[in-house]
Amino acid sequence: MVDLHDVRYVRIGSEDLDTSVRFAVDVLGLELMERDATSAYLRGDDRDHNICYVKGREHGTATGWEVASIAELDAAAADFEARGIPVHHGTSEERERRRVRGMITVRDTSGNVIELVARPMASGRRYFPSRDAGITAFSHVGLHTRHAPSDEAFWVRNLGAKVSDWIGDAALLRVNDIHHNVALFPSQRSGIQHVNFQVESQDDIMRSWYFLERSNVKIVFGPGRHPTSGARFLYFQGPDDIIYEYSNGVRTITAEDELTYVPRSFPLEPISFCMWGSLPDIPEFRSALNAA
Repeated sequence: MVDLHDVRYVRIGSEDLDTSVRFAVDVLGLELMERDATSAYLRGDDRDHNICYVKGREHGTATGWEVASIAELDAAAADFEARGIPVHHGTSEERERRRVRGMITVRDTSGNVIELVARPMASGRRYFPSRDAGITAFSHVGLHTRHAPSDEAFWVRNLGAKVSDWIGDAALLRVNDIHHNVALFPSQRSGIQHVNFQVESQDDIMRSWYFLERSNVKIVFGPGRHPTSGARFLYFQGPDDIIYEYSNGVRTITAEDELTYVPRSFPLEPISFCMWGSLPDIPEFRSALNAA
């Protein structure tokens, strides 16, 4: 079983590269690190990049996850193949475009593209925001899942993830001590559902709420607080059918906590998503709550 260190990046196929980059810089508050005719690299922390937009929606979406070494990556590839899971070994061009030394790709049962990488590039200069959104780090991703139980099992059995909590069939999974690094939301499709950045304080969330309203950016959930992770949050709609989230105060589950921690199962109802009473204007959440 592979031991994932953390989520490293997301790759998003962009219908209009100019629009995606403008949103990430002017609205989200990321720093543009590099851009060419087909891709753009942006970040909100000390990593080389957190988001790579690739020209063309047909490229779909992918998430990148770091392992500790090339040797561990090779061992993970052998383990996947022994389990009958197809593995794609990254070409030199693919590794160069992801700014990593090693790379393999697998897919979960919904078809979500999961890239495991070793020795990803870091930046020697500090992150300089394009606007002061208070971003401190790229933190987690939400994925669409067509097969929630089987995708959850894939992450737990093959990627070493642990369930922190459930909301209905939606599993919140961790690969380190952060409450969740990936959330699996039942849906009719696969792909990235949302991208999260941590901000320094609740004040940053509220400042962005007013900023987004003035900028006519659609807010789809919040401000609110999750009863699962305890994080204060704000979700808003971006280009390419991707939702972005700012959050602050997420719970950690330390090695000591692991000795007694038991995942909680929250019912599929609005109060399980937000203890303050905010209602999500997000298709997967709305349809699930309506069905419930």
